[in-house]
Amino acid sequence: MNSGNTLELSQARAQFVSYLTNAHRAHATIVAYSKDIEQLVMFLSAMGKKTIQEVEKIDLEGFLKKLSSDGYTPKSLSRKINSIKTFYRFLKNQGSITTNPAGEITHPKYDIKPPRVLSKMEYRALRDACRTDVRTYAIVELFLQTGIRIGELASLTLDDIKEKELLIRPQENHPPRTIPLNKAAKMALDKWISIRPKSENPSLFITKTGRPLLVRNIRTTIDRYFKIAGIENAKVNDLRHTFIAHHLASGTPLTVISKLVGHKRLATTEKYLDMVAEKTAESVKLEEL
Repeated sequence: MNSGNTLELSQARAQFVSYLTNAHRAHATIVAYSKDIEQLVMFLSAMGKKTIQEVEKIDLEGFLKKLSSDGYTPKSLSRKINSIKTFYRFLKNQGSITTNPAGEITHPKYDIKPPRVLSKMEYRALRDACRTDVRTYAIVELFLQTGIRIGELASLTLDDIKEKELLIRPQENHPPRTIPLNKAAKMALDKWISIRPKSENPSLFITKTGRPLLVRNIRTTIDRYFKIAGIENAKVNDLRHTFIAHHLASGTPLTVISKLVGHKRLATTEKYLDMVAEKTAESVKLEEL
């Protein structure tokens, strides 16, 4: 049984986006959830549904079945399901519905590939490829020297850069933290800040016109330099994996690494240990590169 007060699909989506914004969720998360639910609303509307109270589990399953037939991978479907479940939890919590049709939707199974860790030769090649691009070089150094998340990097402001540390402000469910800035990272940042276009926008990384670099802009840029450097099957997040793996291999305590990269659970960091054991012989300290 659903609430007596009907809520149109488009209104439900708008309220959800407003909720995410007020909850200070990361910009990339808000955009992704918003697009996913917009896609769902369009499907449901085409099926003749007008209000959120009319939607049943079979309708959500029909949406996922269509996505699958359209070529979406199990991993992509799983992400869509996360968005849908979050959407419906919000609706139930605010009293728009009394039963949650997404509650019993299950995630498809898919193989999770182990983290990709760049070799010493690879991350040096990446550095060489973008060395004349001061902004991108600073971004790469921050990833390699701090293990920062891409969303965190995109959210950095000039005020977050201190003399010897980097301030990571709270995002999503992640609490604030500070990360030491070593010489390599500080030099790259100082060089970028010295030529950074003048702008009233406080974002650390901006375009020539003063607009903040978005997550997708950063991802596209790094992917381009991966290709230039001849590094295959690598993604932006692999720079974070590289920071974790190389520091573990060099003997930095597990608890220290876990705190630096903002892992909520130590078990998340521990997953890197088996992989690191195989690479111990070639271990290096990133601060010495």
